[in-house]
Amino acid sequence: MIDAVITWVDGNDPRHREKRMKYASSGQLMSNDKAGETRYADLGEIFWCVASLNRYAPWLHKIYIVTDEQNPGMDSFLERNFPDGHIPVEIVDHKVLFRGYEDSLPTFNSVSIESMTWRIPGLSDCFLEFNDDLMLLAPVAPEDFFLPDGTPVVYGGRSSIIWDKFTRLLKRDSGGGKAVTTKGLQMNAAMLAGARLSYIRPAHSQKALRRDVYEEYFDAHQDVLRRNISHRFRDASQYVPTVLQYTLLDSQRRIDLRPCDGKLFFFQPKDKSGYFARKMEQLRSFKGPFACFNSIDLASEEDRRTLQEWIASKLNITL
Repeated sequence: MIDAVITWVDGNDPRHREKRMKYASSGQLMSNDKAGETRYADLGEIFWCVASLNRYAPWLHKIYIVTDEQNPGMDSFLERNFPDGHIPVEIVDHKVLFRGYEDSLPTFNSVSIESMTWRIPGLSDCFLEFNDDLMLLAPVAPEDFFLPDGTPVVYGGRSSIIWDKFTRLLKRDSGGGKAVTTKGLQMNAAMLAGARLSYIRPAHSQKALRRDVYEEYFDAHQDVLRRNISHRFRDASQYVPTVLQYTLLDSQRRIDLRPCDGKLFFFQPKDKSGYFARKMEQLRSFKGPFACFNSIDLASEEDRRTLQEWIASKLNITL
């Protein structure tokens, strides 16, 4: 049995935005790596993600959508587009994840939230974790994510800790402080789990994870968990929990590491003439199963509409 977990936020919701403004400093709001608007923008990507799971991974047992007092209104969308049946969906509020740790709420930090998704009641030991900007583009099978004995399949490669430490020294955010980079947070996780020379860096796609591995580790390291969830916004001292798990499993030879070449399409708008059109052309011919549509809110309205129409056609849905 394999479940899917999707973390989602609608940053356009006035209530959520007001709450965010209450806790964020001006420096955090100026930094996209911490609390910039693009981190919370919602263009309906959650519907692309859920629809793609139903279209290409109908074998999933259940989909959990993790939210902060919000609801995307998924029921009517699924009934309209999958009238013959769909994967069951359950909305899980942050209060459920953070039960017993309420002093860390509210949180606007994806790293903190992903440190707690394993605490979803009833979650299967083997689960897939998605951000709402991730989706599937082709049929997949359970063995694409887990071996028969439950070993997670990780798409990515290995990176040098020494080199990554050096490059991190050169990074500064727009506020002049220490930049929060995915690579830096991943490296923090790897070193916390005992890596010294190299570590697994998963691609920016869905993650195959073990609930029981998180439970065993965090039950024995409560201080490590509390430290990571104490930040309401992303902080350079944090660690990516998925890399923590992968490093622990890698030391036990319980990881199946596979290259991501040709499997993941990464789409992030750039202010370059003709860039969006070229990416769309590449997307139309792409045959791999995974996609990430990152910060699509930064594209023009016309370009966003072009992409949305392509996705609706690809998934055979009405958005």
